[in-house]
Amino acid sequence: MPVRAIEFYSGIGGLHLALRQSRVACSPVKAFDWDQTACQVYASNYDAKIITRIDISTLSAVDLLYLHADVWLLSPSCQPYTILNPAARGEADPRAKSFLHLIDHVLPDLAAQDSQPRYILIENVAGFQDSMTRRRLVDTLQRLGYVVAEFLLTPVQFGIPNSRLRYYLLAKLSPLRFSGLHESHFDRIHETIPGTILDIPVHSLREYLDPVHEDGISTRHNIPDRVLSKWGRLFDIVLPSGRRTCCFTRGYTQLVERAGSILQVNEDLDTTEVFDRFLEARSRGDEDAVRVLDQLHLRYFTPSELLRIFRFEEPKSNQQFLWPPTISLKSQYRLIGNSVNVEVVRHLIDYLFDDEEFTT
Repeated sequence: MPVRAIEFYSGIGGLHLALRQSRVACSPVKAFDWDQTACQVYASNYDAKIITRIDISTLSAVDLLYLHADVWLLSPSCQPYTILNPAARGEADPRAKSFLHLIDHVLPDLAAQDSQPRYILIENVAGFQDSMTRRRLVDTLQRLGYVVAEFLLTPVQFGIPNSRLRYYLLAKLSPLRFSGLHESHFDRIHETIPGTILDIPVHSLREYLDPVHEDGISTRHNIPDRVLSKWGRLFDIVLPSGRRTCCFTRGYTQLVERAGSILQVNEDLDTTEVFDRFLEARSRGDEDAVRVLDQLHLRYFTPSELLRIFRFEEPKSNQQFLWPPTISLKSQYRLIGNSVNVEVVRHLIDYLFDDEEFTT
């Protein structure tokens, strides 16, 4: 019997793709998101009939009953919980409203009709685990008869050169259980998935980079001189041979600190030494001091490179993610930064369905 899944906060379809690549090997029967641009991208890459643009806080149990869902996949807004947002307000933030609505009202209403999903996967930013929303979520799930397992995981653990720590919650409706976890383990937040190999070698960034043609990478990925001159020393700069990047956020290319790494294409030069020469030239009043940095060949990662790091595309594969022509470069970066890492979620879905009832 095929699994029937609903994808909430579907974005550009990372949860969809993870489910399709998992041992379950199927696609969601319905996807919901409020972001019109995200829905347009989703429709271009998957079945356009399953995506619905809607305010999730308006959904009711009646709206979902006919879907007969076995599993919910959710990636609700992280802005209320991220440490990068100094004004984060947790469940008091209006952006938390729709998720609280699903947990407080829709799920209990479905349970009252014995129609709740048997499996749930939720992804959010690291920091969510310390929120009142998380406590409210776990209490509700346990009251409704779910067994809950929580994780803090990063793509580096799965061989991907990206430090993007995220919170994940898996839930199964009793009497289903999680393999490898004892009763005493359920109140812990785990940093590994039971049964997962831990010594996966981390690949070099070079494997994720676009091929360089005669005309090189488009100049639209260059860092503006004014940004380099004023803020260049704050960038996290990595090399193609490197095996890590910091977390890429929705503000990549718009913000400098903690928004994502910058690539130094020229590996033959010492970054610090070149920046020291740039600062010296600038201190002398040299108006062209920023030209000293040209030799490093600094640039932003391209959207296609980030899609490979997020595993929407496989490195060295002909598989290609589609962007409708109306989607701006800024929107591409924003949508990728809001997405999940497909490979990490795939592993979690495999573990969620380790009873193999639905797996291929």
